[in-house]
Amino acid sequence: MYEINGIQVPFLPINNFEGNRVQNRGSSESFESIFQQELEKIKFSHHAVKRLEERQIKLSDEDIAKINSAVEKAEQKGSRDSLVMMNSTAFIVNIPNRTIITAMPIDRSGENVFTNIDSVVFA
Repeated sequence: MYEINGIQVPFLPINNFEGNRVQNRGSSESFESIFQQELEKIKFSHHAVKRLEERQIKLSDEDIAKINSAVEKAEQKGSRDSLVMMNSTAFIVNIPNRTIITAMPIDRSGENVFTNIDSVVFA
């Protein structure tokens, strides 16, 4: 068995491992910082993924960055459930979980009534 940070594991990591740092493409980051970065990323609920596919909504990395920025702004204001408007698409986002609940093009939103939100952010 191999030992990593005092814990015995039955495998040898593929990445070059030094102490509690993982060498990754020339940069050295701790597990904690990588984990925190992943937690801060926006996530998509299963329902949202289905709606994006059904409604043929494509999101670029730039779009995801804009949504992330909008979520951060809503979080700073204490929002819990927010309507994020970007281009011609509406996203309902649970702010504490940083999770997109659903997405729809504005022209397909029926009566254009959104309930159970406490804020609106334009991305």
